[in-house]
Amino acid sequence: MEIRTGSRRKPRRIEKKQEQPMKNTGELVIALAGNPNVGKSTLFNALTGLHQHVGNWSGKTVENAQGSCQIGSESCTIIDVPGCYSLMARSAEEEVARDFLCFGKPDGILVVCDAGCLERGLNLVLQILEVTKRVIVCVNLMDEARKKKISIDLKKLRHHLGVPVVAMSARSGEGIEELKCELENMKKRKFSGRGECVVKSTDYDPEMECFLDLLEPAVKICFPDAENSRWLAARLLDNDESLLTSIKEALGKNPMTCRCVVNALFDVRLAMEKKEIRQEELRDRMAASFVLRAEMIAREVVHFSCRKRPRKRSATDRVITGRITAFPVMFLFLLGIFWLTIAGANIPSRVLSDALFSLETQIWSGITRTAVPLWLSEFLIHGIYRVMAWVISAMLPPMAIFFPLFTLLEDAGFLPRVAFNLDRCFQKCRTCGKQALTMMMGIGCNAVGVIGCRIIDSPRERLIAILTNSLVPCNGRFPLLISVIGMFLIGSGPVWRAAVTPAMVLALFLLLSILMTFLASAVLSRTLPAGLPSAFVMELPPYRRPQIGRVLIRSVLDRTLFVLGRAILAAAPAGAIIWIMANVMAGGDSLLAHAAGFLEPAGRLMGMDGVILLGFLLGFPANEIVLPVILMAYTAGGSLTDITEVSAIQNILIQNGWTWRTAICTLLFSLMHWPCATTCITIFKESRKFRWTVLAIMIPTALGVLCCTFAAAIFRMAGFG
Repeated sequence: MEIRTGSRRKPRRIEKKQEQPMKNTGELVIALAGNPNVGKSTLFNALTGLHQHVGNWSGKTVENAQGSCQIGSESCTIIDVPGCYSLMARSAEEEVARDFLCFGKPDGILVVCDAGCLERGLNLVLQILEVTKRVIVCVNLMDEARKKKISIDLKKLRHHLGVPVVAMSARSGEGIEELKCELENMKKRKFSGRGECVVKSTDYDPEMECFLDLLEPAVKICFPDAENSRWLAARLLDNDESLLTSIKEALGKNPMTCRCVVNALFDVRLAMEKKEIRQEELRDRMAASFVLRAEMIAREVVHFSCRKRPRKRSATDRVITGRITAFPVMFLFLLGIFWLTIAGANIPSRVLSDALFSLETQIWSGITRTAVPLWLSEFLIHGIYRVMAWVISAMLPPMAIFFPLFTLLEDAGFLPRVAFNLDRCFQKCRTCGKQALTMMMGIGCNAVGVIGCRIIDSPRERLIAILTNSLVPCNGRFPLLISVIGMFLIGSGPVWRAAVTPAMVLALFLLLSILMTFLASAVLSRTLPAGLPSAFVMELPPYRRPQIGRVLIRSVLDRTLFVLGRAILAAAPAGAIIWIMANVMAGGDSLLAHAAGFLEPAGRLMGMDGVILLGFLLGFPANEIVLPVILMAYTAGGSLTDITEVSAIQNILIQNGWTWRTAICTLLFSLMHWPCATTCITIFKESRKFRWTVLAIMIPTALGVLCCTFAAAIFRMAGFG
């Protein structure tokens, strides 16, 4: 996957285990590294002027993005690598970051740290300094640190690290010019041949240093051109298999085929056995060396002005993440988002629909005046244009409201609290709490949620998250859910009920999908082969005032228009297929009637009919087109008639046998059925196995069939059939 960020240079394709060393062409290539949630992507935007998704969720910067930054009179390429806490990689995204920082040969590395929690950021800084001396440390979020009465002695920090240190606040632009000056100095050092900064390496304990002294000379013989032989020796001691593969691909040689390295490692293992040091203890000692030095530096350079000890949790967090109040608060937030979406989208949808169907009249008049055959005119207008018009009018207004609201909550720091609350539930299902993050990403798009599963370390738990992500309805299913709920499940009453009741019902259906995700995850965790569990360590970021302008641009351009464009591309061929099936006769009936008749028994068993099942099947390219396909199939000519009014749609459905029971079964199957084509392709790419893709299709489909069949049977037994 490539992310194009607007740079004139050809984007580099950087994926796990595919990094290539970069050649110096006179232009600086700078890697941007740091922990998640320290403002790394915000700094990337500030330097390059690009708009990229800001946050710490996986899938936003898992594939490295790049952009150009003007340094003096020349251009500099900034490459944003995935956020990580350590170079001792465990997850796929941490391996991507480690391999690029260690073997991609960037001309320099900007390491972004949180001024309010400098100690944790220093752990990564010290590890990177063991790899290369071409580092600039960016102490970001200084404005928030000042609010907390935290001050940092930058001069002393620069002395301890031996590299340039820049204090900044990327959101407000503070320190950007100073950082550019340091980048210009780095460029001058590179091309003038002057020496680099004098970096003080981290000292391990005496036994570890003895082991490194035995191994490092052999590493230098095996890799004479490697600038980080000490780091390579430490990693060989660590016995990281994924790193051995990366070393072989990046440096062109497997260190385990070098006799001198093998002999040195044998001597080290003998020494470890004599001292009774296990492999796990060795890695812990190496990690402890960085942690202890980071603690020592932080104690000397970070000063707290406030005398009182800050409270562990704010009053807001005690409500949002409280054991009793957490889930009611989350439900109210969810209800509020759906209410604003439904209430705000009604009038714009109607206006947009009127405009598009008025335009259809003009287009029809123009085509009929030409020599275009009548059948082709009907094919283009009644078959393709009407479906596209319905998709645009039904999808654009709700998405233009839902995505900005969802992004505002993310920007304000609310969504990490939701993941924190759901962690307990996933732990009871014996899965990783990080699945809560990927599940929330799936509400926007299931394909993005599947990609986001890379943040889960354990392959087994990652697979469970991939297989169950489609149980959460993506935005493409919302038009059908909102429309059907509004037409069949709210009844008559006060005006406020027109928005509040559908929002309440939609929120309840979403909760049902989350419960089914828990159920499927629990079953899979007890049936898939056992594996090592992965930890979920997540920092709750401070509440921040959302940047309204950036949120609007990001949500409208990156999400709303992208999803709408994909839906339109899927709607056009689906409308064409339906029109052809409805107008091509075989044996006295249309192909559409034959297909619907074939599916009728299964549809009736599930409380629906054959046309509804056919709509879901033809909606495989994109869930957004399911309802317009159903409406086209119901109309005699195989084209949508007047859909500018909700009442007209409701009349079409009622005339074809719909009741509130049909609506409930359709809603259940919309929640739980096969993922769209894009998601299936993504699942295959992530799992690399065809059988897991098939299972990801079968799990939600089986649950949907069972739930619909059970609900239909209950209705019949109760006399509602």
